[in-house]
Parts: sequence; C-alpha cells; structure tokens
Amino acid sequence: MSLSIGIVGLPNVGKSTLFSALTKKSVLIANYPFATIDPSVGVVAVPDDRLDRLAQMSNSVKTVPAAVEFVDIAGLVKGASEGEGLGNKFLQNIRETDAIAEVVRMFDDEDIHHVHGEADPARDIDIIDLELVLADLESAQKRLERVERDSKGGDKELLLERDTLKKVISVLEAGKPARTVSLEEKEREAAKKLHLLTMKPILYVLNRKSGAVNVDAEGGERWHHLRRFLEESGAQYVFVDAGVEHDLSEVHDDERAQFRRELGVEGNGIDDLIRAGYSLLDLISFFTTGQTESRAWTIKRGTRAPEAGAAIHSDFRDKFIRAETIRWDKLLEAGSRAAARDKGWIRAEGKEYIVQDGDVIEFLHS
Repeated sequence: MSLSIGIVGLPNVGKSTLFSALTKKSVLIANYPFATIDPSVGVVAVPDDRLDRLAQMSNSVKTVPAAVEFVDIAGLVKGASEGEGLGNKFLQNIRETDAIAEVVRMFDDEDIHHVHGEADPARDIDIIDLELVLADLESAQKRLERVERDSKGGDKELLLERDTLKKVISVLEAGKPARTVSLEEKEREAAKKLHLLTMKPILYVLNRKSGAVNVDAEGGERWHHLRRFLEESGAQYVFVDAGVEHDLSEVHDDERAQFRRELGVEGNGIDDLIRAGYSLLDLISFFTTGQTESRAWTIKRGTRAPEAGAAIHSDFRDKFIRAETIRWDKLLEAGSRAAARDKGWIRAEGKEYIVQDGDVIEFLHS
C-alpha cells in the first residue's frame, strides 16, 4: 500500500535535518514494491515492539516491519500560492502526497537565520496554512466555473460536485482549511476527487533544539499562542529535536538512551513522528509470524478480512475461506500458535470480520 506524507515548512526550520534523520531508518526497498528510488523520498520502517516480540517468539529468520513514505518537499515561502519561491511546483508536490507533516521551528538560534526574524510557531503555521488555503481557493473557484457550466444539463454527479464546491469555497474564503467543512458522505467522496491540499490530514512537527532557547521551555506569549491554536483546532502534533535525532542516527542502539539523558531529550522523537504519521494516514498493522518470517502488513482501518488478505496475495481475497485470528499479546502469552490452538484462543473469522490492529492472522483459501 503506497501512502506518503509530505514534509513541509518554511526555510531553516530543520526540515532537511529531520528528513535526513528519518532516512536513517529506511527499509530495504526490495520488500516494498511501491517504493521509489527518488532521493527526496524515504521509505521508513514503522517502529513496532509487537512485531519484534513475535519474531523473537517464532525465532524468525527475517523480520519485515510496516513502512510509510516520507517525501521531502522544498521549503515554502510566503506568496507560494501566487508563484513565489518554487510556487506551483511546491504546491503540486504536496498535492501528490496523502498527508502533510508541517515542521515548525520552536527555537531561537542566532547562527541559523529565521526567514521572518525570531521564531514564532503560531505565526509560521499561519503563513503556511494560509498559503495552502489560498491555493485551494483558487483551484476550487476555477473548478466551480467549469462545473457550473457543464452541470446545466442536469448531470447528478456534476450537480453534487457543484454543491460540494460551494460549501468548500465558503470555508476557504473564511481562511479555514477544507478539512473543517461539514459534508455529507456523498459530498465527502466528491470532495476527495478535488485533491485539495487542505483536505489532507496534517501533523505539526514541533522542532526543538538542544542547547538553544526553545519556545515551549521559555513559556512566554509565543508558547501560549501556539498552545491555544493546537488546543482550539484539535491539531495532532509531536515534539522532535531533529538535530539530536540526526546525530543519534549514527550512534549504536545500546548507547542512544544514555546520550538522550545526557542531552536532556525525552523519548524518541523520530519514532513518535513515524508512528503518528502512520496513524495520521488511518493505517493499522496485522501480523503474520513463523520461523521463516515475521511481518507487519499495512491496511486501512476498517478493512474486512478478505481485503486484508489481499495485502499478502490476491488469492486470500478471491478464494477466501476464513481467517484464523488471535491477538498478538494472547499469542505471546500462549508461546506458540499450536499452544494457542490447544487453549481455544484462535478464532475462525469470516468475510465480514473487520481486522483489528495487532491481529495475528493465517488466511485459508480454496
């Protein structure tokens, strides 16, 4: 399943450093046929302790994690919607992704110039988000002109699109992203076909810097403005120190925790970002495990068993009989699939079963 997250941000916010740290977690692309060799795309492993423990239980020769694509998109400047900077090329690159990770600078550093003077996260978010809104407004208005002309014949699909566009445009004209518009199910499907930038889910990546003045630690007006925006908008966000994560990518796994403590960096920002991005795309993982291989398979949340099986092979969808399922933690508790079967913990699920995150499944087909 090829789904990508575009990394965007103003110049000098740490976007390239973040992407470099991410690509240190790149996976073997031979395992992911959708992957590209484009240097601006990183196919990144999704950290998942559940998979590691299943592989250990099965003594697997090979472990294949789930993966997600991150796309490094050139820095945006004010006026991009009117062609400033890379302008249309920048916006088109975002349009081709499925979600947006917006890197926001949280630190002051005299050695790293900020394009608008001092760092002000709420202001920077407003600049980028407004450019995306303006770009959407222009494309939606142009599309509405064509649809209004073509829908005079009474075509139901065009009439639905016309009404959807009018609702979306009213929200965009108010300076709000298209994702905030209230739409019925049919209208939402019509809106997806418009490929609007602000209809994409967004994750704010709040980039701190160790040893610098960080806005959240300072606790002044800049932090209050940002926190109010995040709370009022219900935005998803993660904290990361891109510089530290980039440096730690060269450090052996056993030593990273110690270095984090010495630098005063809590948690693993890159892992948090990858997991949050995976969730942002509404993706979940189910597992297969055995001596040859333990693997995490990526599906959309709400996927039924036959369609989930198709992630492995089309026969599991087209010739589906049943899915023998157990939760990952119950399998670990049993110690083996044979022991779990003896305990009666393995369930036989049919075509209507909705696969859950963390299911371990064997598919049977005719």
